[in-house]
Amino acid sequence: MYTRTENPLHIVQEVIDNSADEALGGNGKHIQVTVHTDGSVTVEDDGRGIPVGMHPDEGAPVVEIVFTRLHAGGKFDKAAGGAYAFSGGLHGVGVSVTNALSTRLEVLVWRDGGAHQLVFSGGDVVEPLAKIPDTRKKTGTRVRCWPDPKYFDSAAIPMGELSRLLRSKAVLLPGVKVTLKIEKTGESQTWLYEQGLRGYLTETLGGAELLIPLFEGQQYANRDHETFAEGEGAQWVVAWSEDGNVVRESYVNLIPTSAGGTHEAGLREGLFTAVKSFVELHNLSPKGVKLLPEDVFARASFVLSAKVLDPQFQGQIKERLNSRDAVRLVAGFCRPALELWLNSHVDYGKKLAELVIRQAQTRVKSAQKVEKRKSSGVAVLPGKLTDCESSDVSRTEVFLVEGDSAGGSAKMGRDKEFQAILPLRGKVLNAWEVDRDRLFANNEIHDIAVAIGVDPHGVNDDPDVSGLRYGRICILSDADVDGSHIQVLLLTLFFRHFPKLVERGNVYIARPPLFRVDVPAAGKRPARKIYCLDAGELTATEDKLRKEGVRENAWSISRFKGLGEMNPEQLWETTMNPDTRRLLPVSVGSSGMEATIQMFDMLMGKTEAAQRRSWLEEKGDLAEVDI
Repeated sequence: MYTRTENPLHIVQEVIDNSADEALGGNGKHIQVTVHTDGSVTVEDDGRGIPVGMHPDEGAPVVEIVFTRLHAGGKFDKAAGGAYAFSGGLHGVGVSVTNALSTRLEVLVWRDGGAHQLVFSGGDVVEPLAKIPDTRKKTGTRVRCWPDPKYFDSAAIPMGELSRLLRSKAVLLPGVKVTLKIEKTGESQTWLYEQGLRGYLTETLGGAELLIPLFEGQQYANRDHETFAEGEGAQWVVAWSEDGNVVRESYVNLIPTSAGGTHEAGLREGLFTAVKSFVELHNLSPKGVKLLPEDVFARASFVLSAKVLDPQFQGQIKERLNSRDAVRLVAGFCRPALELWLNSHVDYGKKLAELVIRQAQTRVKSAQKVEKRKSSGVAVLPGKLTDCESSDVSRTEVFLVEGDSAGGSAKMGRDKEFQAILPLRGKVLNAWEVDRDRLFANNEIHDIAVAIGVDPHGVNDDPDVSGLRYGRICILSDADVDGSHIQVLLLTLFFRHFPKLVERGNVYIARPPLFRVDVPAAGKRPARKIYCLDAGELTATEDKLRKEGVRENAWSISRFKGLGEMNPEQLWETTMNPDTRRLLPVSVGSSGMEATIQMFDMLMGKTEAAQRRSWLEEKGDLAEVDI
């Protein structure tokens, strides 16, 4: 969960992020990255230099702790004006992962009028911190690492990705020069953007004809803001074009979020609300056409840079932002700005409205065609299915919910436009060794098959999936052992009897939280609720609160015994809202279809008890036991 294993780029990125954080705090104007012929990489900056003094509690130099201990970085200092108030590296494991996955790592720090060197091998100190002769009067940090090939599919760093990463740092840090040198070829590239996001988006679009001028802006919370901390906010540049490529890039505290997340959801919501308001104000919408966010976003290119005080990412590689407040943060700042701009430039506003309405009309026509094709011969839907209004399979989703009480909360909390609910009673039949002809004798399986609109089939069959009624089939069960068992039974059903849906990526697992942490207001931070998936996330959250300076035991912890304990608003916010939920796609693993079938045979076969026992004895230590 802490790094990508395809290549070592991410462990190098952790070092680059540290240098970028220094520049973000106003310290340093040049970041230089050198890729050496021996496969090692050097990252050097002219910041203040990592502190070399002794840590008051750990009994070791601060620089050593940064590269060897988890959750010990200085980036948890959130006091007003703190150097890392908006750092991207907030998991506390950053460069310690770089060190752990390198055969050798050298650190040279210029600070306090001298030069200091520290060397690691395999993550351990081999040359303790020592002052070395150096007459240069400068400050900064140089880190050189040799990634260990045994941890990566390929030891080579992809130059294209590294170039894009460094260019993005230059874009987001106007006035900061970023240089890449490649020893093997002698090539050198330098990026320095004075126009920031605007220049970057214009260059990336490559002269594409824009429908209206660029919409750009930025806004950050002041000290007296009621909801957000001082300095939180966003900067954005948005362009609409009728054809050509669509460019979308987003960042949080300078970290590229290639999988998007809640800040992008906030931009989408803000743009949609503003355009919809303009269309309604000027009576531009044709009768029977309902605008949706994707109509506004379909032809939008953007670069978004958000500043979030305590960003929560999906995994340490930080590809997707999960901080729920980021939706309201970005939407609240960009919506009024676009509304004002559109109503100040009505002609441009009407041009944009025409484009959005055309997108909506195209979408409606497409959905009508699908509905007409599916309508003949559809079986009577199960009575307990609470269906959604839309029939657009690209948007619709059905939640297979454990229990009627949870089903009730899900029905009230859902978005009835595109979300359907099918409550299940008890545990579904283990269908691994059940013949296809006998499946419908089980009421729950019968209802699932009829609701999704696809008949059971085998691995090598070519089933008719044109009747599929929902693009996403989401398994929603309690975050406990029984819930996990229900997940396994449903996954067994889909893998054995609906394998085409798994192959197509239609099956998902929803991940409801097990804990809620209520944190009181403190300083410039308002009271907040933090949801944790499991005990591991709870421990990490408590650790982070302590690092933030929240008084010990000031927060309270609630444990959800089941989905039925959640009220509709909580269930929507944590598990069903597409902008803030965590939804895991189900697919066949890298071991392949044959190995997966063998595993299911062993785990779910009725005559495999002895094999299961030996497997449990061998693998039992892998189980996480929550006492």
